[in-house]
Amino acid sequence: MIGIISAMQEEMQTLIESLQDKKRLTRGMRTYYTGVLFDRKVVLVFSRWGKVASATTTTQLINEFHPEAIIFTGVAGSVIDSLDIGDIVIGKQLYQYDVDARPFFERFEVPILAKKYFETNTSMRALLVSAARSFVNEYNDHVDQQKAAAYNIGLPQVFTGNIGSGDRFIATHEAVVEFNAILPEISCVEMEGAAVAQVCFEYDVPFAIIRIISDKANDNAHIEFQKFAHDIATHYALGILKYYFANART
Repeated sequence: MIGIISAMQEEMQTLIESLQDKKRLTRGMRTYYTGVLFDRKVVLVFSRWGKVASATTTTQLINEFHPEAIIFTGVAGSVIDSLDIGDIVIGKQLYQYDVDARPFFERFEVPILAKKYFETNTSMRALLVSAARSFVNEYNDHVDQQKAAAYNIGLPQVFTGNIGSGDRFIATHEAVVEFNAILPEISCVEMEGAAVAQVCFEYDVPFAIIRIISDKANDNAHIEFQKFAHDIATHYALGILKYYFANART
């Protein structure tokens, strides 16, 4: 069984609608949907926003369903010029950019674990990159072109990049400049991924992450995220996972 997590219901709505043999289980104010997606047993859950919400959801998912791997999918804000709205980032290293326990530990280092970042599973990451490229090659079959045009999305690019997670919504140019100065290796920012990665690391569960760029994380970050997730991101998730599961069987 594969666990699939998103922070918002809208980000995984098409996955839930596509689920066969669907069953529901409620734990800790979260609804876990089990069933079959593209001939694979899966459990789907939206965690809500933030590191605490996503970490508790992931812990419950692991203890209740014992997944062989976990994939997180959702939106993120770009902090580099080369990433545009609609582009896809397959995460490699995930940093909790708001962790700062100096002078006891180095900045960004998670106490006790002695890690500044958590790295995604190599084979899962490679399969997701391949799946994302297959998705882009048939983009028009998956995403409504009028809706894509409304967000000025042309043909998306696929990146492997590092991701920053923190309990802070990044929406100013000054914040982006700060990120570029202290963590130049980060491509995009969000509020959950590194927390999920830490839980997976501690439970020894393989983890990978897909992020769809919804904004540039600056003063123009005024997009309606739920609408973008419903119109765009959820279709990305369904299409990429379709190819991912197909590639995983070969």
